[in-house]
Amino acid sequence: MATLLIENLAEVATPQGTTVRAGAEQGRVARLHGAEVLCRDGRIAFVGSSEERHRRFGELPDVARLDGAGGTLVPGFVDPHTHLPWAGSREEEFAARLRGATYQEIAAQGGGILSTVGATRTASEEELATAMLPRLRRMLTCGTTTAEAKSGYGLSLADELKQLRAIQRASAAQPVTLVPTLLAAHEVPPELRHDRERFLALVCEEIVPAVAAAGLARFCDVFCEQGVFTAEESRQVLLAGRAHGLAPRLHADEFVDSGGAELAAEVGALSADHLMAVSEAGIEALAAAGVIATLLPGTSFFLMKHIYAPARRLVAAGVPVALATDCNPGSSNTESMPTILTLAVFELRLTVEEALTAATLNAACSLGLGAEIGSIEEGKRADLVLLDAPNLLHLAYHFGVNPVAAVVKEGRVVLRAAAPLV
Repeated sequence: MATLLIENLAEVATPQGTTVRAGAEQGRVARLHGAEVLCRDGRIAFVGSSEERHRRFGELPDVARLDGAGGTLVPGFVDPHTHLPWAGSREEEFAARLRGATYQEIAAQGGGILSTVGATRTASEEELATAMLPRLRRMLTCGTTTAEAKSGYGLSLADELKQLRAIQRASAAQPVTLVPTLLAAHEVPPELRHDRERFLALVCEEIVPAVAAAGLARFCDVFCEQGVFTAEESRQVLLAGRAHGLAPRLHADEFVDSGGAELAAEVGALSADHLMAVSEAGIEALAAAGVIATLLPGTSFFLMKHIYAPARRLVAAGVPVALATDCNPGSSNTESMPTILTLAVFELRLTVEEALTAATLNAACSLGLGAEIGSIEEGKRADLVLLDAPNLLHLAYHFGVNPVAAVVKEGRVVLRAAAPLV
């Protein structure tokens, strides 16, 4: 029986429960001082004091141990919105934005998503899977143990299937668990630019059924945004996905109020993502339907928009908030959840406790995994992150560094920082 004891901790900091935390509950985090965590067969078997552990389990002289060295243990980060399987690079677009070009202007000139589509279509399944591995290694180094991964750079039946198979291959090749999402409606491909109805029919009648039949995705997503897909077009895609067993989630109200939040509530989406331009009516709809708002402050930062999602209004309205990197080559080129938590505190005005819940339990719930991961509680999967920090507040207080000292995945230490734990 594989057993790991994590000891000598200053603090264990975790949200609690198996369902989303909203409103004041989002900021309620248990902070246990001097606790130990025992992992057995990939699960958390015990969380509590050394004395109680001795009483229940004895000395455990022969088990593997991870010395917390006065650090803080938190749940493994869950990144619920990424676009990991891509080929090519877009640093020249980044330089153009630094000179004043907008994201929309670059897209209108043939750049943006379609630039990555061209490179991704050319790449093989093996090349896409291989390209994902260093990204996933960086994610793991920054404490991510589970991540959602979208297709959406194929925009054809063969290429969307290729991306999703690459996600499957990459997930099996390294420790980070990947949850696949079909995002065939990410943009209209060049060859169907003047026949949107034909592309929507392709997505709804061919791509969605094929992906569902192959068991390659758990979710169906759509880019509901001005200049991309309208709310009505997005509804068609999400309902087609739902009819084939793919749960809905969507990009909503990123640049303008597109009615995406209201659509998310209508179709029972697990999450509505971005929401920088969400309306008050949209916030009310999300709250009433219990839809999770997945916020992506890295995108606002990277695009130099200086406009962030209204996190405080969402929390006040009772909308559960999750956080994600939006890792992609064009609008948020980062794998670092600690960076996202820093932005969430300084730009979204979340408390450190609210941000931790958003990056763990609420993020897990947005993927339908709240009963399995997202908190440090007996019975849950032992996906854990040891921070080189004396308490939780240092996660944002000491910014600009990677605070991760070690990562435990399913009760096994899969990463230790190069520097010794101090």
